[in-house]
Amino acid sequence: MNIKEQIQHKINTKTKPLGSLGKLEEIALQIGQIQNTVSPELKNPTIIVFAADHGLADAGVSPFPKEVTQQMVLNFLNGGAAINVFSKQNGINLKVVDAGVDADFANNPNLIHAKIANGTKNILESPAMSMEECKKAIESGKQIIEDQYKNGCNIIGFGEMGIGNTSSASLIMSKITAVPIEECVGKGTGHDENGLKHKKKILKQAFEKHQMDYNPIKILSTFGGFEIAMMTGAYLKAAELNMTIMVDGFIVTSALLVAYKMNSDILKNCIYTHTSNEQGHLTMLEYLNAKPILNIEMRLGEGTGAAVAYPIIKSAVNFLNEMASFEDAGVTNKE
Repeated sequence: MNIKEQIQHKINTKTKPLGSLGKLEEIALQIGQIQNTVSPELKNPTIIVFAADHGLADAGVSPFPKEVTQQMVLNFLNGGAAINVFSKQNGINLKVVDAGVDADFANNPNLIHAKIANGTKNILESPAMSMEECKKAIESGKQIIEDQYKNGCNIIGFGEMGIGNTSSASLIMSKITAVPIEECVGKGTGHDENGLKHKKKILKQAFEKHQMDYNPIKILSTFGGFEIAMMTGAYLKAAELNMTIMVDGFIVTSALLVAYKMNSDILKNCIYTHTSNEQGHLTMLEYLNAKPILNIEMRLGEGTGAAVAYPIIKSAVNFLNEMASFEDAGVTNKE
């Protein structure tokens, strides 16, 4: 039997009707295959929140001012955000990366300094970043994951913070999936109808300004943010190191779209934790043929969907390792 058959046999001979643990059985099978073992382990679960500012925020694509990015990074470091609460509750390590915030931060054991620049440029005027900056961000994301892996982590999730980053994610999504930009744009941090109308208008202008060949790094450098570029590199390295990747919401999935176009094999390492309420996420998930664990109408970002879904992923591994088989328990199996 190959490893997939071995894991499936172990699942099927547990003291339960075939398939009765539903999605947990799929997750157990997937993680066993990622780790190439019938007894997988989840070690040092970690969520990394990548933060950066966006030049496009100056065009009023968010109801919040740009300073909120810096303020929220400080909130993460002080333990006050939703991601802090859920990570602490579920025993997940939390790291915050300054990928390109328009502010400087004091040293903190939970902060990784990786600033490329003080935010991207305004996409209405020029590409968000140079190809050199984009490649540097990708490499930085890879290095951050390598460091976590060396610290014994084998399951990782990504979160993000950056005022204006749903706009970047929408532009990337539209270019990669060929879905019209208007259908990729949602309310983000909470636009009213007028705000949403303005956001769609701005993003249509930005999209039409930049005509380019279909090249994932070019798409990323034109429309992305430094946090999205670093997450792209993080996905690629995590898959290379055979880590299990917990995929969060809309912005995090936009980085996955780019990484997928660079290496389609990475999807086998991805567990989709939830369906975001942000317009466009469901379409992204359908494009990736993804079946998320949860749909509880979250759209906060920060990696919160991954943090909330982690106990379910843990349950999948635990039943595989700890539940008795029919033979072990002396329970009669059906013919």
